[in-house]
Amino acid sequence: MAIYTIHAITHNKWDNSLTPILKVRSGDEVEVETKEASDGQVTPNSTAQDLNKLDFSRIHPLTGPIEVEGAEPGDALEIEFLEFRDMGWGWTGVIPGFGLLAQDQYTTPIDLAGPALKIWSVRDGKSRARFGSVDVEIPNRPFPGVIGTALPYRGRWSTIPPRENGGNMDIKQLTVGSILYLPVFVPGALLSIGDTHLAQGDGEACGTAIEAPMRVRFRVRLIKNVGLKQPIFKFNRLRELTFNEYIAYPGIAPNLWDAVKEAVKGIINILSKFMTPVEAYMLSSVAVDLKVSEVVDVPNWIVTAFFPLDIIINEDVKNELRKLIT
Repeated sequence: MAIYTIHAITHNKWDNSLTPILKVRSGDEVEVETKEASDGQVTPNSTAQDLNKLDFSRIHPLTGPIEVEGAEPGDALEIEFLEFRDMGWGWTGVIPGFGLLAQDQYTTPIDLAGPALKIWSVRDGKSRARFGSVDVEIPNRPFPGVIGTALPYRGRWSTIPPRENGGNMDIKQLTVGSILYLPVFVPGALLSIGDTHLAQGDGEACGTAIEAPMRVRFRVRLIKNVGLKQPIFKFNRLRELTFNEYIAYPGIAPNLWDAVKEAVKGIINILSKFMTPVEAYMLSSVAVDLKVSEVVDVPNWIVTAFFPLDIIINEDVKNELRKLIT
C-alpha cells in the first residue's frame, strides 16, 4: 500500500480524455485537497451581492482525475472514506434562479429568490452561524457532494446532474464509515472528487449545503469483472434521524415534487418567526431531512420535513418552537 497526497488540481467537466494527475494501485490511500463549490469565488469575506457575480463556468471544481492501475470497463472501484478535515469555514447561499423554490411564486410577499449568503465558522467539529435572532450550531458530517469515474462517452459533460458514473449525488451519508462502489467505464477509471460539504439536509433545498474546502482521505480498491452499471453504497451504523428532538411538517400533494415543496415551505413559515424567510430557506437546506412518508394512498403523496431543534443554541427559541401549536 502507498499513500499519496494531492493538492487541488481541478477540472469541472466530465471528460474521459483528461490526462490523469496521479496513478494509484488497488489498496492505496489517497489524501486530496478539494476546493469549495464556487472555485474560490466565495470567501469568508464575501457578501450576498457577490453571488450575483458568480461565473458558473467555474462551478464544481473536482480534484482529479486519478488513474487506478489495471482498471478496465466492467470493473468497479471501492472507495472507503477514512477522514475529512475542514479548513475553518464554509458557506451557504441562495443563488438567484437556482434551488427548489427558484421558480415558485411564494405564498407570501417575501422574495426567496436571493441573493442571500451565510458564512459559517467551524470549530471543534461544528459549524456555527446566526440566523436572525437564532444562534445555530450544526455538528459536521462532511462528505463529497460530487465523486465519480469518467463517463463511457466522449465529450465534456456538466457535473450538475448525477449520472451513471456517480457525480453530483449529494448523498450526505457518504462520510467516514461508508463505502462507495463506482462503475468503471474507461481504462484507468479516472476518479474525481469535489464539491465537499460540512453538513447538509436531505434534499439540499436551496441548492447549497455548507460548502467548504476540505482535505479528504480515502482508500481505493479495484474489484474486477462485476459489471456494475451505477453507484451503490454500504453504510455502517447508519441512523435514520441523528438528533434527539424535531419538529416536522408533512407536505401533502398529488405528486412528489409538490409534496416536497409544501414540506419545505411549511418549515420556512415556522422558522420565519425568528429569522427572515430567506434565512429559513438556507437553514432548511443544511439541516432539514426530507423523508417520503407515504406513496400508496392516491391521489396524494406525503413528504415530511424534519427540522432538528438540537441545532438551536437559544433555549428560549427552542421553547417557542415547542409551543407553536399549543
